Amino acid sequence: MRVDEIEFWQPWPALLPLYETLRDALVERYPDLRIKVSKTQISFYNRHMFAMASGPWRRKKDWPRQFMLVSFGLAHRLDSPRVAMASEPYPCRWTHHVLVEQKEQINAELLSWIDEAYRLSAEK
Repeated sequence: MRVDEIEFWQPWPALLPLYETLRDALVERYPDLRIKVSKTQISFYNRHMFAMASGPWRRKKDWPRQFMLVSFGLAHRLDSPRVAMASEPYPCRWTHHVLVEQKEQINAELLSWIDEAYRLSAEK
């Protein structure tokens, strides 16, 4: 893991292991993965950005205090209780946000959604 990735999580050190679990899974799955760290998120790219991880910069009243927000784009809206928020910034482009509080939540279901986002991004 790069230094800038580690530094990103300094305000929330308990979330670094969650990020590391997600990052390791994505690095293993996608050999062409590129990672870009910005002030508010860490973005994952193939040809285009397909997923992001961020800390609890903004949180709704009923959300937990500590969580990693995993976001990804799909061509359709997911119907899952795991999706905390979804928006359609462009026609047929849905951004989904999933709250991750435990490593076990970075599971086959979440990774299958990210796989779909990866494929969609690669096809653009």
